[in-house]
Amino acid sequence: MGEEAGMTSRQWMALAGLTLSAFMLNTSEFMPIGLLTDIASGFGITEAAAGVMITVYAWAVMLLSLPLMIAASRIEFKRLLLGVLAVFAVGQALSAGAPTFAILVVARIVVACAHAIFWSIASVMATRLVSTRHASVALGMIATGTSIAMIFGMPLGRAIGLALGWRMAFGVVGAVSAFVAVYLAFILPKIPAGEPFTLGKLPALMRNRRLAAMYAVTVLFATAYYTGYSYIEPFLAHVGGMEPTAITAALTVFGCAGLMGSILFSRVYDGRRKAFIACSVAGMVLALFALRACAASFAATSAVFVLWGCCATAFNVAFQSEVIRAVEADESAVAMSIFSGLFNFGIGAGSAVGGFVVTSLSVELLGVVGGAVGAVCLLVTVGVLFRLMR
Repeated sequence: MGEEAGMTSRQWMALAGLTLSAFMLNTSEFMPIGLLTDIASGFGITEAAAGVMITVYAWAVMLLSLPLMIAASRIEFKRLLLGVLAVFAVGQALSAGAPTFAILVVARIVVACAHAIFWSIASVMATRLVSTRHASVALGMIATGTSIAMIFGMPLGRAIGLALGWRMAFGVVGAVSAFVAVYLAFILPKIPAGEPFTLGKLPALMRNRRLAAMYAVTVLFATAYYTGYSYIEPFLAHVGGMEPTAITAALTVFGCAGLMGSILFSRVYDGRRKAFIACSVAGMVLALFALRACAASFAATSAVFVLWGCCATAFNVAFQSEVIRAVEADESAVAMSIFSGLFNFGIGAGSAVGGFVVTSLSVELLGVVGGAVGAVCLLVTVGVLFRLMR
């Protein structure tokens, strides 16, 4: 396979390790969404109160991404990644053993530190492992790790949580991540970090109008997405009347659709960049607006999830590619850290908006409110960003 694709087996194995790392990081990020009810019950709090954990995690990533990446910009990428995975494993262990909800939130902030740096360097590392003409394949593999986390990781974590308790789900993720770190220590080549990034370079980076427009679209997209997705488990249970096994199956469909999005990116994106981005945003908006109308039918909900999951992953990997394309090589890790931070700001904002909708309006309106934010995102994408893209 390596010869056919023009990549060596060592490159494939290194990319596989990065893909597995992405799988573990995103499994950990998504898992609380699938276990929200059980975590809330375990600490005797409401689902909306437990949802604060998702917001805190996302906003911790937002606040920490840039300063941590600037501080770490002198560190060779392989050594940095292994350190990140070690911190991640410790955070998972703390999450599994947390005696109170407050300590669980602190443990999740530890995990967020690892998340902040990982998503600043993962895509950059993937593209530097291969030649320029294979960059889309490398980015597609990282996106595949995210998609597989939603196909198997989150549902599997949910299944473990339902069978053995949510604590065991966190523990298993921590143990597997330690194994992945050992694998990468042997297989991953050294990747120089490049010129250290200083705060003095930040104003020039932020004067990049195309990059600023992408960041604005990123915040709007993530806010819309997570307004609906953060509370998708109680939505399916209360509005759709689904049993726990059906909810797990529906979330698996969502993840499978994400895998489709990464495949489409690898095959279609380079020749149709604007159309690809426009379709990914418009598809998410349509899915969110259709969520309430389709909730009563598992088949209809699955169709919505296919569209939503595919478009969400397609957007994410396309924008990672655009961020890297918009800056100089030595700026890419910091530019990606800002992208990751802003995406997580949107996750936190979406979770907060979704929590407000659930507690003050109605859980039925999650898709409508998320879709309205998504419509604004589509207008900014077409009306502003596309005029700056070349």
